[in-house]
Amino acid sequence: MKNEILDSVEKKSLRKEVPHFEIGDIIDVHCRIVEGNKTRVQVFTGTVIARKGRGMNETFTVRRMVGDEGVERVFPLNSPNIVNIRPIRSGKARRAKLYFLRQRSGKGVRLAQRHSKHTVTK
Repeated sequence: MKNEILDSVEKKSLRKEVPHFEIGDIIDVHCRIVEGNKTRVQVFTGTVIARKGRGMNETFTVRRMVGDEGVERVFPLNSPNIVNIRPIRSGKARRAKLYFLRQRSGKGVRLAQRHSKHTVTK
C-alpha cells in the first residue's frame, strides 16, 4: 500500500523519455548550468561506470579522463538540470560496477565495443 502511494506521487516527476544506456557505454550528458542570472548547457562525455537506485532515486556515474586526472560525476537520472542524455558508443562489460577502471590509465581504460543498435555516429 505504502509503495503504491509513493510510486503514484513519484510518477509525476519521472523523466518521460530515458534513452537506453548500460554500464560501459560512452554517453554525452547535457547539463544545465546556472551562473548568476545566465544559464548554459555543458556537455560531459564519459564512460558509465555505475547505475543504482530506482524511480526518483536512480543515479548513474560517468567517468572521463581530463589530462592525467580522472573525473567522475554522479547524475540523478530524473534531474530537471539534465537536458539530454545521448549514447555515443556501447561498451562490453561483464560487471555491474566498473570501479576497476579507476586504477587503469591510457589504453587500459578502453572497453571492447559491443555491437548494438544504439550506437550513434557523429
